[in-house]
Amino acid sequence: MTTNRLIYLPLGGAGEIGMNAYVYGYGAPNKERLILVDLGVTFPDMDTTPGVDLILPDMTWLMERADRLEAVFITHAHEDHVGAIAHFYKSLGAPVYARAFTTNIARRKMKEHGHPPESVRTVSAWPEQVKAGPFTVGFLPISHSIPESAALVIDSPKGRLIHSGDFKLDATPMVGEAFDPDLWAEVCKGGVRALICDSTNVFSPNPGRSEKDVGPAIEQLVSDAAGMVVATTFASNVARVKTLAEAGQRAGRSVVLLGRAMQRMVEASVETGVLTDFPTTISPEEARDLPRETVMLLVTGSQGERRAASAQLARGKYRGLTLKEGDLFLFSSKTIPGNERGVIRIMNQLSEKGVDVVDDSNGLYHVSGHANRPDIERMHNVVRPQMLIPMHGEHRHLREHAKLADSNGLQGIVAVNGMMIDLTGNAPKVAEYIETGRTYLDGSVKIGALDGVVRDRIRMALNGHVVVTVILDEEDEPLGEPWCDLMGLSETGSSKAPLLEVLEADLDQFLKRANAKTLKDDDKLEEALRRVARQTAQNEIGKKPEVSVVISRMR
Repeated sequence: MTTNRLIYLPLGGAGEIGMNAYVYGYGAPNKERLILVDLGVTFPDMDTTPGVDLILPDMTWLMERADRLEAVFITHAHEDHVGAIAHFYKSLGAPVYARAFTTNIARRKMKEHGHPPESVRTVSAWPEQVKAGPFTVGFLPISHSIPESAALVIDSPKGRLIHSGDFKLDATPMVGEAFDPDLWAEVCKGGVRALICDSTNVFSPNPGRSEKDVGPAIEQLVSDAAGMVVATTFASNVARVKTLAEAGQRAGRSVVLLGRAMQRMVEASVETGVLTDFPTTISPEEARDLPRETVMLLVTGSQGERRAASAQLARGKYRGLTLKEGDLFLFSSKTIPGNERGVIRIMNQLSEKGVDVVDDSNGLYHVSGHANRPDIERMHNVVRPQMLIPMHGEHRHLREHAKLADSNGLQGIVAVNGMMIDLTGNAPKVAEYIETGRTYLDGSVKIGALDGVVRDRIRMALNGHVVVTVILDEEDEPLGEPWCDLMGLSETGSSKAPLLEVLEADLDQFLKRANAKTLKDDDKLEEALRRVARQTAQNEIGKKPEVSVVISRMR
């Protein structure tokens, strides 16, 4: 007799921050009925993924089992949790469930990709639940840096699971629901088999601060400013956007929203009723006609994104608005690791204009949306699970969280992407390993991270490119001299002659010496020409470029 098992399988988000995708299953081994929690993206950079538009989790394992997938549940509307939903909807074919604000954002994504928006279904907060095969799932409100975040209460035949989602324990979040410890205690009083828990700030030793704490400092800063004030934050942090807008309004300034993401998030918040009494805003065109000291801009681009409003203002002009000496630019945000270079570039460009730049290095103007170590421990104590599975963090975060769980008497395990965990027994154990990875959205197509496309792009960027063209006649003899086209290479080398001429001369000399066997074999000839071109370039400029050879034969 086959024993059914309860499994947890991260396909993204475990061992990294971003690209969240977590599978739960119940049933006979390799026949489990499945649900998916979150389906997010992460973002490329020019160093490792040049030209890539988005990075998606590799969903091959789940797509091959799409007939067993009952539903997709989205905990909240951050891009690293909902950003890939439209890219995989057709391949997965399962209904999507989310709370109203997240549904609004997800439906916009579906519509942009030609999918029916109604495929994303709205679910109210706990105690409403959704039946999905052997699972019953409810959305338990939790505070975070975006409205209507929720943990998931996942009931299975083997007991109750709590998937925390991203969370903080904020009693005064300003927008969205406060953490309700009594509600959580009620939900967990019957026993919780496993808590799958956010690990992001496990190394932060002090209790997290409330969103309410940043308001007074921001108001003081804006009221003291002499010129135009510009502030950037995560567009999805609607509470912070409202705090900034209210600070501008109280200082007698007209508020302008700049950037599509900022406008989209505010619109979605108003449409779904999570945002009320937002200050009146004006258009950029109206702002141009007002005295600078009466204007406050709320702009996208807190992470240094090149095309966002912050970067464009730093470079010169955006929507007819410019920054001048004496203006103030506030980063009401934390720089995500890996984005430092882009943010510092913007700060320096602003400084060159004489703009005063204020960031959160003193901790006054930003609070994290994730629970710090004492708050994570408090969550452990409220839920009191039998098992603790750290998620949403780099490997060091997961490992530290597992150690914290052990110190609190909980059974923990470090589970990274591709590690299937069996939650059926009294302790978590590894059931099997699944091959996982990344998928690149490159233009309009998806490519595998190991397909070689980006690797070749990086090689060309590092080494330049040479195209060698050769024409052979009916007797397999060179017809004229070979010629080259160069990209990304110095024009002259150590011989002081044009690199193009040196390459063509060396290739011509090779062709004149080549034997008939080589000249008749395209593969041998191509490899020989490539070797000569690379060696000549190495001698002349110290680089071995990528070389493409075009051989044309007159038949």
